[in-house]
Amino acid sequence: MTKRIFSGAQPTGNVHLGNYLGALRNWVALQHEYESFFCIVNLHAITVAQDPAQLVEKTRDLARIYLAVGIDPQVSTVFVQSDVKEHAELTWVLNCIARMSELERMTQYKDKARKQQENITVGLFDYPVLMAADILLYQTDLVPVGDDQRQHLELTRDVAIRFNRDYGETFKVPDAYIPKIGARIMSLSDPSKKMSKSDDDPNGCVLLMDDADAIQKKFKRAVTDSGTEIRFDESRPAINNLLEIYHLITRKSQQEVEDHFAGKGYAQLKGDLAEVTIEFLRPIQQRVREITDEQLDAILDQGREKAEQIARVTLEQVFKRTGLSL
Repeated sequence: MTKRIFSGAQPTGNVHLGNYLGALRNWVALQHEYESFFCIVNLHAITVAQDPAQLVEKTRDLARIYLAVGIDPQVSTVFVQSDVKEHAELTWVLNCIARMSELERMTQYKDKARKQQENITVGLFDYPVLMAADILLYQTDLVPVGDDQRQHLELTRDVAIRFNRDYGETFKVPDAYIPKIGARIMSLSDPSKKMSKSDDDPNGCVLLMDDADAIQKKFKRAVTDSGTEIRFDESRPAINNLLEIYHLITRKSQQEVEDHFAGKGYAQLKGDLAEVTIEFLRPIQQRVREITDEQLDAILDQGREKAEQIARVTLEQVFKRTGLSL
């Protein structure tokens, strides 16, 4: 029986090159090996304040990008989290299974709480339980995760095991899926940090929808290390990051990349990298623009129907076992 994968991204900010190389590209490959559910997790987005009109727009933009990078709605289930009410309903039940002490230990919560201080919402604290509901609703076998989400997946596993112990076997206990190529793309302006849409310096992040001029300027301004040799070297994180991006986009081996830049300077590296990135993103940007509102609505409706069918069965089992269905 084909195993099932679930993953999702928040419709906040703009999708960048690091998102694609680190996650979306892997999703496109995984959909042909697993039954795949890819969600736009807009309920997670409102754990911090959002402009409502912009959230709607960003949700649709992200759905378009899912499709444009190669997620096939005839193969995968693509849907919006808030369209399937079972996500919120299961979250409440799991809130009564999860422990406050577990949530207080979540590193992401502690980091965000330090930044926001007085404006911390209950939703931000409860974020990992909603993530657990997302995953467990679909009897998920595998969850592609990066380092920043491993702790949340461990909580999901603990909650599933506890529910199964107390109420009877109900949920599959999901495992982490660690991609064969785990790209970790760093900021162009500070290679000690991951490339992020919330970066204070917009030049640190190449967006999937950036035009050619913006891409050229961002790579031109990218920081470099001391020395002149262009080769993969983790002790020189800025150059290593630029070469890693070139390697992943062109799919050339590391040796081929080093041979290409042998005897060349940093200006050549930045120029060539900008050029291959522009050409790489061009067809994705074109596909984004070609997807009509009608096509998008039809795909998301189809995804909602498929997701609802599975989520409803799981929630009915949960309600029956907890005494909530009369």
